[in-house]
Amino acid sequence: MATTVTSFSEIQGKFFEYIADIRYCTMITVDKRNRPRARVLLPIWEVVDGQPLGWLAAYKTPVKTAHLARNPHATFSYWSPRQNVVHVDTMSTWVDDPKVKRDIWDLYRKGSPATVGYDPITYWRGGPEDPEYHLLRMEPYRVQVVRGTDLFARIWQSDNA
Repeated sequence: MATTVTSFSEIQGKFFEYIADIRYCTMITVDKRNRPRARVLLPIWEVVDGQPLGWLAAYKTPVKTAHLARNPHATFSYWSPRQNVVHVDTMSTWVDDPKVKRDIWDLYRKGSPATVGYDPITYWRGGPEDPEYHLLRMEPYRVQVVRGTDLFARIWQSDNA
């Protein structure tokens, strides 16, 4: 059974707690034949104006690019062996703004939440200006947080859901 919350702040604590514990998630997109495709990645998250906002430093692979060009909806799913779960349904778009790319580079280095992130220089030796460093902005329209001990679920939806 799930309870709907009206403000993201009602689940924000558990959202960040579970993501900090789990760290990696599965990103699911849909291909041109409406088949799901999953891959494991490490996005970071923040709250802007009371709303969750995700970022993914990534290589702009042909598959990911084609899927998102056709259908920008993507789901990010976290699971722990304790059965704690976070599902984040998003509209995901590539960002090319150099200032935003630098800011998110720094946020990855800092971690958001604190234990989630890494030094992107490991993958992109040219720093935030590396031509292979791309950034995906994930705007959630639905977030579900499930507590593993009793499967109590809470769901937040944006006004645009």
